Amino acid sequence: MNKLTVLFALLLALVCAAPRATAQLLPSDSIDRIVAVVDEDVVLQSELDRAVGQILAQYQRNPAQLPPRNLLEAQVLNRLIMTRLQVARADSTGVRVGDADIDNAVQTIARQNILSPDQLRASLAQDGISYSEFRRNLHDELMVQRLHQRVAQSSAQVSDAEIDIMLASNSLKTGEVHLAHILIGVPDGASAEQLQAAREKAERVKKEIDGGMDFTAAAIRYSNASDALEGGDLGWRRFDQVPSMFADLVQGMKPGDSTPALRGPSGFHILKLVGKRDTGPQMVTEYHARHIMVRMSELVSTDEAQRKVAELRRRLVDGKEDFAKLAKQFSQDPGSANAGGDMGWFAIDAYGPKVAEVLTTLKDEEISQPFQTEAGWHLIQMLGKREQDKTREAQREQARQAIQERKADEEYDNFLRTLRSEAYVEVRLPGFDKDGKPLENGGTP
Repeated sequence: MNKLTVLFALLLALVCAAPRATAQLLPSDSIDRIVAVVDEDVVLQSELDRAVGQILAQYQRNPAQLPPRNLLEAQVLNRLIMTRLQVARADSTGVRVGDADIDNAVQTIARQNILSPDQLRASLAQDGISYSEFRRNLHDELMVQRLHQRVAQSSAQVSDAEIDIMLASNSLKTGEVHLAHILIGVPDGASAEQLQAAREKAERVKKEIDGGMDFTAAAIRYSNASDALEGGDLGWRRFDQVPSMFADLVQGMKPGDSTPALRGPSGFHILKLVGKRDTGPQMVTEYHARHIMVRMSELVSTDEAQRKVAELRRRLVDGKEDFAKLAKQFSQDPGSANAGGDMGWFAIDAYGPKVAEVLTTLKDEEISQPFQTEAGWHLIQMLGKREQDKTREAQREQARQAIQERKADEEYDNFLRTLRSEAYVEVRLPGFDKDGKPLENGGTP
């Protein structure tokens, strides 16, 4: 199982666990019971035990990074609750995931781990993991992803003016950073006392980190973020993807540094800079080519279109006829025919993988053999290629994506807080109140 991706591990952590890993951790006479009521659904102790068992198995070599069992259970239970709420909302709003979608996801996970789907299935079976339950996990994960996309669509529009403002303000920071974080959350409309309690907790956590506690272990133990069980790891991201309130601080940090507790919309954050790297000029290879296309139709079969293109190639290569004249006369590509087939300068993948494949085999002035795409049969003549500095264009696209992602993240965070506050959730886990908060003797820092 150590070859499987983080996504695979995350999916397994939601509801799956290898029985061999849990058998020694759970009493043999455990009685199933309800540990949380989520609207009209419930989470059972057996589900929680399986999920916790998987987390324990993942951290078998580093058990010290895990919090006490009761706090780990609370973290996992909160993830199960939020997954249930998101899947239910997705279903009620018409989001659908079919068997073909799940099959594609299985193939992707297998390919990423250099496995065939059959080998992936065998690996799951070897660890005692139900393949049908694994597929149900994938179904829920895809439902959540599509819900996220749907919710974020309302904030997807980014104007040129917004991009211009970001670039003019020099607030678009280049380079990439690898971050981890801890969130000490506060509820919407938190009172002054709740804010003060969260601040004090965040400061105590920061003090423990400064005193030598591993940041990953602190995130697993104390963070209220959805990625707490991954040690708060945010992975590599562009500087412009870092919230503006934190970006300047992060830019001045060295790898290994962590921030003090910082107030944000959802609570108090502690960030750790794991690493940073620069991005140089964005050089792009552009191709210049011209093109003749003959479409297939009810009147023109595939074979006939191929013969027409082959005849045109003969006239060009053997008859030395003018490419531009033949393109204007015979090409059925509305975008280039009137220009003598000239496609202008473009990136290698601008016209799809087949065109890109053919271009890479051609020398300047060389005319390709006839080839087929979904649009028809083609000839392409390579006219030249060049290296272009697209740094400015890349910066505009980077700014657009940064604004779009920030809007989408804020929109979905607000959505999740509203979803949780409007739902009926009753936690019945020993040592925690009905909202899932530890009781005074529950082991909080």
